[in-house]
Amino acid sequence: MAIKAVIFDIGNVLIEWQPERFYDAEIGETRRREMFAEIDLHDMNNDVDLGGNFRDTIYGAADKYPKWRDEIRMWHDRWFELATPAIDHSVHLLRALRTKGFPVFALTNFGDEIFSRAQKHYTFLQEFDQFYVSGEMKLVKPDPAIYAALETACGHTPDSLLFADDRIENLDAAVARGWQTHHFQHPQGWADRLVSEGVLTRDEATWPDNKKDKT
Repeated sequence: MAIKAVIFDIGNVLIEWQPERFYDAEIGETRRREMFAEIDLHDMNNDVDLGGNFRDTIYGAADKYPKWRDEIRMWHDRWFELATPAIDHSVHLLRALRTKGFPVFALTNFGDEIFSRAQKHYTFLQEFDQFYVSGEMKLVKPDPAIYAALETACGHTPDSLLFADDRIENLDAAVARGWQTHHFQHPQGWADRLVSEGVLTRDEATWPDNKKDKT
């Protein structure tokens, strides 16, 4: 089936999301490992992704673990240092698709409040044709219901959707519904897939800095 719409995850597809890397730099790898062993911070973040209040959820977790209170609060207070940098080549691909008038959607596990802030910080997050944000929908990947909701809203058949995500479990859930998928590991691989599907030409998919390297 020909691709009719392209769907981007955001974390580790358009923006690097590496909390462990942030904490390694702030408190050292040994203490970070100790903290993450004691506290499931990713599960805390899942509560935010499900629509929990951004500050209250994180500060509430911090209050439960006084030993790590200051460190946990960094997840809220310094969030943009956890979610950085933008993956420039992926942003280029998003914009190349939009330039061609190709429908591009976001399907992301993201708190609704912090997503609004992120759209101001990373303005390319305003550029999708449609947004499917877990915090607004009160559903998270890989729950089949979030995929079904996108299908209903977007008007395209499942087999005409091409979805890029960095997490295999999210892709498996999409495949189960008949979507076409791409396991995102590097933007060049995503660019190659878009070219192979005939969605972009090789020139359109090439990051400008790479073109400069060849001149």
